Amino acid sequence: MTTEWSVGMMLGVSGGYWRGCALQAGVRLKIFSVLGSGPGDAAEVAGAVGSEVRATGLLLDALAAMGLLVKTDGLYGNSLFSGKFLVAGLPGYMGHIILHHHHILDGWAQLDRAVMTGKKVTRRSYGGENERESFLLGMFNLAMGIAPQLVGQFDLAGRKRLLDLGGGPGTYAIHFCLANPDLTAVILDRPTTEPFARQTVARFGLAERIGFIGGDFNIDPISGGPYDVAWLSHILHSNSPEECQECIEKTVAALAPGGLLLIHDFILSDDKDGPEFAALFSLNMLVGTDGGRSYSRAEIFAMLQQAGVGDISHRQCATPNDSSVICGVKKKVEGVRKL
Repeated sequence: MTTEWSVGMMLGVSGGYWRGCALQAGVRLKIFSVLGSGPGDAAEVAGAVGSEVRATGLLLDALAAMGLLVKTDGLYGNSLFSGKFLVAGLPGYMGHIILHHHHILDGWAQLDRAVMTGKKVTRRSYGGENERESFLLGMFNLAMGIAPQLVGQFDLAGRKRLLDLGGGPGTYAIHFCLANPDLTAVILDRPTTEPFARQTVARFGLAERIGFIGGDFNIDPISGGPYDVAWLSHILHSNSPEECQECIEKTVAALAPGGLLLIHDFILSDDKDGPEFAALFSLNMLVGTDGGRSYSRAEIFAMLQQAGVGDISHRQCATPNDSSVICGVKKKVEGVRKL
């Protein structure tokens, strides 16, 4: 993939973390949420968040320069965008994923070390519970924006049971069930996710149609089948090629013959030089996992074929982060080893 670079663009990319860190600090300090009740000056904001006045003014000016705040006669207020997406408690709040980005920043700063060793790095901890909460809620917020668009692209007529593998809070299971009144679903994820998943499912009035199975699909068998549909959203990129193959084979074994397998991920071109987000996400997996990375279309096709899946296709979905879906159908003549 060819990009026309300039010195200005290069410096903007190299220093891009300045803007990211300013945004993350604003969210971490709850500045946007404080200003959600109305404008204030630097001293008022500092008093509300417990920070030093001069330093707070510097951050507020930077956020105003970025267009996230509006400064009028020494008073700072949220922009229309910030007021919608950065005030905690509002339906559009995206602060959790921004906090997740903050939590992994230290790992990215050690990318050169990860490349030298080929292993994930040790990064500072912000507390396991804090990191888990920001990750789960961040993934939920992102999926809530994408799921309604995605689920409508797949015809599940006649299919009764869906497996949401590693589904976390069950966002996609929820939207598949909302779009398909005859569908029931099972979320299979780690037991620590269950309270959040059940709470989220109940919020949508789907507790009778969506169940939860606690387990680690990398170790445990996939139970509760046979399923008519399996949805694997952002599962493969956390795993090595061998783990991906095993996961796919386990999933196929849990599908009924003719069952539909849907893999949603950041999928690379066959040459692996794009899309840019998917290529960069491989580096995110390098610093944070033992063997994960983004996979190419050709690699996933080959994994599915080996697992006994046919009618394979790649569907572009025009999502904000260039994720897409690879679809396939379990062959009706069994050719998959049982796991």
